[in-house]
Amino acid sequence: MELIEGVKIRQLRVIPDERGYLMEMLRSDWEEFDKFSQSYVTACYPGVIKAWHYHKRQWDHFVCVAGMAKVVLYDSREGSHTKGLINEFHIGYLNPVLLKIPPLVYHGFTAEGNQTALIVNFPTELYNYQEPDEYRLAYNDPSIPYSWEIRHG
Repeated sequence: MELIEGVKIRQLRVIPDERGYLMEMLRSDWEEFDKFSQSYVTACYPGVIKAWHYHKRQWDHFVCVAGMAKVVLYDSREGSHTKGLINEFHIGYLNPVLLKIPPLVYHGFTAEGNQTALIVNFPTELYNYQEPDEYRLAYNDPSIPYSWEIRHG
């Protein structure tokens, strides 16, 4: 798949032993790292679609730590050589990855299967409660050529 300009994905390594496992999610010596501002976890229940939004300044760094999530990106940026491109990722316990999402790229996600998906994000900017850096569209906005329906068959 051709990645949207600025998007990066890193396969994460799960290190198991008889006591459990360890998985690094983001390190300051990885090329995906920009800076640390905060971290948070967001939950998505089965059947819920959390889409669409973008940020003007913030880069997101998603890791799905429970369940599976379908994360979809759409590039509507003027001047981007990948304008109009959709990227779809299936991330979580079956595919542990770090997904880096650039500013101005619409993104959203939904839980896959019948489990809640938990995504940890390491955004590059602190959340501003008075002036959030979030710009939203409805999950089914016709300006984004994507359907969240499950494709059977």
